[in-house]
Parts: sequence; structure tokens; C-alpha cells
Amino acid sequence: MDRYDAIIVGAGLAGLSCAYHLSEKGKKVLVLEAHSYPGGRTSSFIDNGMQVESGLHRHIGYYSALPKLLKKCGVNLKDIVFWEEKADILIKDENKKLVLGLAPLLGFTKTLRGILGNNDVLSVKDKLSLLPFFICGFTSYIFSTRLDNYSVTQYANRHRVTDKSKRLILEPLSSGIFFMPPENYSAYAFFGLFAPGIPKFYKMRIGAYLGGMTDVVCMPIVNKIKSLGSDFRFNEEVENVLVKNGSVCGVKTKNDNEYYAPQTVIATTISSAKHILSAFKNDGRLQKLFLLPSMSSCTIQLELDSPALKKDITTFAPGTDMVSFAEQSRSTFRQCNGRLSIILGNAKSYANKSSEEILTVVLEQMNRLGIHLDGHILNYRKISEENEFYSLDCNNQSLRPHQKTEIDGLTLAGDYTLTSSFATMEGAVKSGKKAAKECLREL
Repeated sequence: MDRYDAIIVGAGLAGLSCAYHLSEKGKKVLVLEAHSYPGGRTSSFIDNGMQVESGLHRHIGYYSALPKLLKKCGVNLKDIVFWEEKADILIKDENKKLVLGLAPLLGFTKTLRGILGNNDVLSVKDKLSLLPFFICGFTSYIFSTRLDNYSVTQYANRHRVTDKSKRLILEPLSSGIFFMPPENYSAYAFFGLFAPGIPKFYKMRIGAYLGGMTDVVCMPIVNKIKSLGSDFRFNEEVENVLVKNGSVCGVKTKNDNEYYAPQTVIATTISSAKHILSAFKNDGRLQKLFLLPSMSSCTIQLELDSPALKKDITTFAPGTDMVSFAEQSRSTFRQCNGRLSIILGNAKSYANKSSEEILTVVLEQMNRLGIHLDGHILNYRKISEENEFYSLDCNNQSLRPHQKTEIDGLTLAGDYTLTSSFATMEGAVKSGKKAAKECLREL
């Protein structure tokens, strides 16, 4: 068997980032992946004949670690991202919408129109009530982590944000992005997601990917890592780590294969990491990992006979369980006549419902938003990820573990580990790079 410097468990963005940075330094790496494709929570695949994604993904303009990694792997963002300069917020039962500009510099007119306009939906009083909330929130985020003691709703109430602004602005920016209601969503995570956009306001915008994530993002990274001399083994699900004299020395898979290396990096979702490392559950050295709660996500993806929306644009629907969605027939799924991906709120509940039960709710709530899908659905799939995200509820940020552990031979990677980012693609890439640095110190 070939000798490896490191074994990386998981070919999501954290694992791929770690593998690249180790391989770049001349280390030979083996990446083990349970699925037949790379990407993890940022993957695309065929589910019973229908092309689907693991979820609705958007690229944020101020990301830095992910674009740098892609560039090193030969990918130019302009070739894989369709930029949006605004987002729609639909108001149920009123046949109205609020349009938000998302690109302060690159879409200045639309941003200004969003701030000064929409007065039939959001009054001047409603808009002004948001100023102290955002000013104090960003200031507090910079200087302390005390914001983690408050939910978005609690912090908004402290600063007297109007009910309409909470519902039409803060709810979409919390549950619409991370499928957790503002009553639970940590104010620290809320402001932390947007804070990097302040010094990089000139880059601020969001974009849809021009193809499935596995194809346009992950496979180029895989191919680059292979070209640097490292290996991948797919359909190889890791069951547990191997321990010798108190040190982790490798892993054992469900196929009864054993792989050994001086360094092992667990770069899976938080739930899989806890399973693989269950032998250390009562070991204080991994206490934070096992104490950190997780949350679920659930999307339903619809193939239609025609586009559901006039443009491929990120859309929010506060007051419904259709927390955010987008038409994708002109961007990610260009082979489809119509394609709608919907992120569902109350994900834990929907993860346990059948696709048919969810579709009934979707049709009813979409009708209330003025989007009529009856008779237009050709195919549909529920994609759920149960307990695969670390929870962005209050008081959890201090539980995020460092990549370096006190156990010899063991390193962690994943957006749940401690970085300046949160449960995002950017956070995953940063965590992988930090994990690689820790491994290089030991090697």
C-alpha cells in the first residue's frame, strides 16, 4: 500500500481545500469520500433520473478564500457565476413585492432605488428603525462576542425595529439564508455573515452558479489535487478512526479497509464527525465538538414545463415556509424549461415529511405569493440534510472547536470549526486551509 502523509475524510469543500494546500506543499494525501462524487453539502448529482443539488447555493461577492482556491485550480469566477444585483421579497396575500439592491457599487442605482423606494411596502419610519439596529450591531460585532447572547429578534426589539421591518427585512436575511427563524438565530452570526462586506462593499453582490456545484466548483479542485500526486477513493465511507498508543493513526471504512497515515483530518459534516470520533465522546479533549448542537436543512426542487419566475433571481417569502427560492432554468439548470429550488423553513419538521406532503404545502403557499405551479410540475425531489449544519442558535459560537486537537494525529476541518466565517462555503474553505497548516506543522 502506498504511504500517505495524511488521510482526509470527506471530499466536501473543507476536505478539498485541506487536500489542495497539503498537496501543493508536496505532501501525498488520500481523500476518502462516502459518496460517488465530491462536494458534500455543495454537490450536485442524479437522484432517480433527476439532476439535483444538495441545496440552493449562492456565491457572495466578498468571498475571498473560495475564489482564490478556484483560481489556483484553473477556474475563473466569471465563467461559472451569473451575478444578481437585486433580490425580491414577496408579500403573501398582497400581490406586492419589495425589491432590495444587493450591489452598492456594481448596482448602485438598484441599491439606491431599494433604499429610497418601496415606500408602498415599507415606510420611512420602518426603514429608519433599522439604522440603530445595524449600526450598533456591526459595532458590537467588531469589539466583542456578546451578541451571541441575543437572537436577531431580541436584538431588534432592543433597538425598537418596527414589526414590519422585522418581518420584511430581518426575517429574509436570517431564515431566508440559514433556515433558522430570527427568534433563534444568533445576532452574532447574523452580523458576522455580513460584516466582511463592509470593507469590501465594492464587491458586494450575489451570484448563481452556471451549472451543478460538483461540475463547476468541485471537480476542477479534485483534478488539480490529483495532478499534484494525491489520490481519491469514492464510495469509501469511514466508520471510525484507528488509535494506537493514544494517537490517531488512520481510519477504518465500512468496507473493512484500513488506511494509515501520520495525520488524519476529519472533514465531514458535524454529525458524521461525531459518529466517526464516537470513541472520544467522553474525552474532554473533544468536548466542544460533542457539545456543539446541529441543525437540519431541507429543500424541494421542482422541474417545470416553463419558468416559475421571469428572472433567475433570489427570492424571499417572509411569513411562509418558502423562506427563499430561485428560478434556475437560465443559470444552474439550463437544460430545463423551468426549474425552481426552494429552501424550506422549519427544516427539522420537513425533513421527516414525504415529498408529496411537502409539495402540497408548496403549492398552497406559492399560490398565496402569486406563483401558480398547479399543472406545471414535471418532476420533484426533496433533498434533506438532517443535523449536518452546526446550529446558529444563540450561545453556540464559543463551542466551535479549533482545527488543531489535543489528540496526536487528529485534525478537524469543516465550517463548524472555528474560523472568521460561519456555516458557508467560504467558512469551509478557510477551515480546510487552517487544518492543512496544522498538519504541515506536525509533518
